[in-house]
Amino acid sequence: MEDMAAHVGASRTPQEVMEHYVSMYIHGNLGKACIPDTIPNRVTDHTCPSGGPLSPSLTTPLPPLDISVAEQQQLGYMPLRDDYEIEYDQDAETLISGLSVNYDDDDVEIELKRAHVDMYVRKLKERQRRKNIARDYNLVPAFLGKDKKDKEKTPKRKITKEEKELRLKLRPLYQFMSCKEFEDFFENMHKERVLRAKIRELQRYRRNGITKMEESAEYEAARHKREKRKENKNIASSKRGKEDGKEGEFAAIENLPGFELLSDREKVLCSSLNLSPARYVTVKTIIIKDHLQKRQGIPSKSRLPSYLDKVLKKRILNFLTESGWISRDAS
Repeated sequence: MEDMAAHVGASRTPQEVMEHYVSMYIHGNLGKACIPDTIPNRVTDHTCPSGGPLSPSLTTPLPPLDISVAEQQQLGYMPLRDDYEIEYDQDAETLISGLSVNYDDDDVEIELKRAHVDMYVRKLKERQRRKNIARDYNLVPAFLGKDKKDKEKTPKRKITKEEKELRLKLRPLYQFMSCKEFEDFFENMHKERVLRAKIRELQRYRRNGITKMEESAEYEAARHKREKRKENKNIASSKRGKEDGKEGEFAAIENLPGFELLSDREKVLCSSLNLSPARYVTVKTIIIKDHLQKRQGIPSKSRLPSYLDKVLKKRILNFLTESGWISRDAS
């Protein structure tokens, strides 16, 4: 503008020359006739929004992670390059490491080399996309255990076991959604479940003739009392069933002599062997007496009753051994 002002003369300043040019040639009749409102040749990128899964912005380096030197060494992280010692698809550089452009390359060789470069660029984009996902979802602090401290500072609502399982099932969506989008999606699912439960509750009220929320409190209190009475009835009946079962278990021997001398385990043994308490006490006395005589070095000959067969004898010996009445070598 200084050159134009000097050409016009000293009577005009560069600012006045610029204003005259804009008003007369750009916004004037000449500009309206020559400059279209929309430029049809302007190229618009319709492929993907910035930050999307296939966006060119994926290859833009991120700011380095805010971690200590020890943690950098643990991860193999190089903050100045925002790289790791072991990257995704570690051997991707081998696609182009041996390429060279020669003047005598034919069209097929040139296209092959271009294909190799394109494959390498795709691998770089995928590598950067994975870094962005790890950065967005705070996977590095989670690996280092820092996310637990952040959760303690900003407590959210408690997540149930079912919601944790659902979050694990939805984990593949991480690569298609940002962290905020996923959290919003998950919270919306939670709100949907709450609303559905509320709708079912209101429908139940309607079926029971309740049309006002004030009446629902009285209905819920009565329902709670009814369920509590039903629960107490079930507990009482189950207790009675157990007692009746125990009494029925010993019904065959409880009226026989010597039943009151037996322990609970001995009652179960006699009932399972179909052996009367008096006979069991007799066999038990003989076995323990023989055992004591053997320990004192007195020879003793077994005088077991004739009604005691080998199976009953073995069962009773095992029981007395487990109960500590006789030692294992005697059995």
